[in-house]
Amino acid sequence: MPVAGALGIEAVAMTKRFGDFVALDDVSLKVAAGSFHALLGENGAGKSTLVKCIMGYYRPDQGAVIVGDRERSIDNPRAAHALGLGMVYQHFTLVPAMTVAENLVLARAELPAIVDWRRESEALEGFLARMPFRVPLDVKVSALSAGERQKCEILKQLYLERRLLILDEPTSVLTPPEADEMLGLLRGLSDRGEITVLMITHKFREVMAFADEVTILRRGRLAAQGKVADLTPDDMARSMIGAEELTAAPARLDRRGEARLEIRHLAALDDGGQPAVRDLSLSVHAGEIVGVAGVSGNGQRELVEVLAGQREASAGEIRIGGEAYHATRDEMRRHKFSCLPEEPLRNACVGRMSVAENLAFREFDRPPFAFGGVWLRKSRFREEAEGKIRRYRIKTRSPETPVGMLSGGNVQRTVLARELGERVEVMISANPCFGLDFSAVAQIHAEIIAARNRGAAVLLVSGDLDEILEIADRIVVMFNGRLVHETPAGRADLVEIGRHMAGH
Repeated sequence: MPVAGALGIEAVAMTKRFGDFVALDDVSLKVAAGSFHALLGENGAGKSTLVKCIMGYYRPDQGAVIVGDRERSIDNPRAAHALGLGMVYQHFTLVPAMTVAENLVLARAELPAIVDWRRESEALEGFLARMPFRVPLDVKVSALSAGERQKCEILKQLYLERRLLILDEPTSVLTPPEADEMLGLLRGLSDRGEITVLMITHKFREVMAFADEVTILRRGRLAAQGKVADLTPDDMARSMIGAEELTAAPARLDRRGEARLEIRHLAALDDGGQPAVRDLSLSVHAGEIVGVAGVSGNGQRELVEVLAGQREASAGEIRIGGEAYHATRDEMRRHKFSCLPEEPLRNACVGRMSVAENLAFREFDRPPFAFGGVWLRKSRFREEAEGKIRRYRIKTRSPETPVGMLSGGNVQRTVLARELGERVEVMISANPCFGLDFSAVAQIHAEIIAARNRGAAVLLVSGDLDEILEIADRIVVMFNGRLVHETPAGRADLVEIGRHMAGH
């Protein structure tokens, strides 16, 4: 590590506009040297804009950045790196086909014309000896687990002598034990005064466990800041959402009934023709939410696509209510099957079509929307849409607004209104809250629990274990295309779940 140690930073009265839109409005942030600081806020609150101004990706319209004790002009990321600032992104930036050693060495700003790899390997071993964790240098990144890749990303920043690390949702692809281990190691480095950490996150548990201080943004403005020890998760949530009232989740009713969705020995291939789902069997009962946990990329996407009729199964069968199910539109209607997919604007909506038209997709060719399956009554599209817009709090200028112009949370609310507008008996929900704001998450969770209380069989596939623990009745873990662990949610052991998520 460099002799100078941890680096403090301050953003002063930062303002950034994109046309008429004010993304940051006079925001100030101070991160003390050697501290572990959390940055919270809903989607669109200005978190990413703020750190991109600090790192030189954006030039602010007003404001200044102070690094150490001096005001600095940071015009691009290279200037930020030269000052000792580094960023670890939510998605990996390593080159999978290269070894760990190659990723580290070739990331340096200056390299000799001919790299002496023996000498570089010796120097890297000396560097790792000073680190609190290590990864194998001679292994290709593609062969590393998600946790090891994230460690490698952090080691790269430390190897490049970054003294302040900005972490953007650093645990989104990690198992709970991997997340706690990584954040604990970084906290240890900050406690020793070797680095400063600024972490963007939406997980209150991680803020409470690892951060010293927190700054909260709301709609581009500073909403609150202070010591974590003086705050509760409820305090932080209120600061994030302001006066907006959160949807309260209904009380759970114990109405578990017969098995409604049955998956038997299912198999499916990925886009490259390789096995993705392997001999998977699972039943979901009426009045039950089954949460499928697992690190992304273990066959969850392919499983959901088979159930939604977007991918052919290569083996096995699916039954709903005892009948064979092939994901046809008629079968979905008959079995009252609904789906809240991941990336709804790409998978469940037509962006250029209106909110009203998207809300009518399930029934547009049936009364009251159509006569004889041919003549469409656009006035009924609008009337039906207005009621759903009010009930599901969809923020849109009008029912005729193209759905692609809505925020991510309101696109998902639109899909929610369409898929839950009628009685539902089977629901597939895939990462329904990914990237959404706090109020949208509360509403979606409440609607899913309400559907379960009405007797729906709900399969919740999520990369967010906290979400599964919050609303699922039963948890299964998916690894390498197979279900490898099952437990009632009330008796879930995080360590045990994390071990199975990592394939151990």
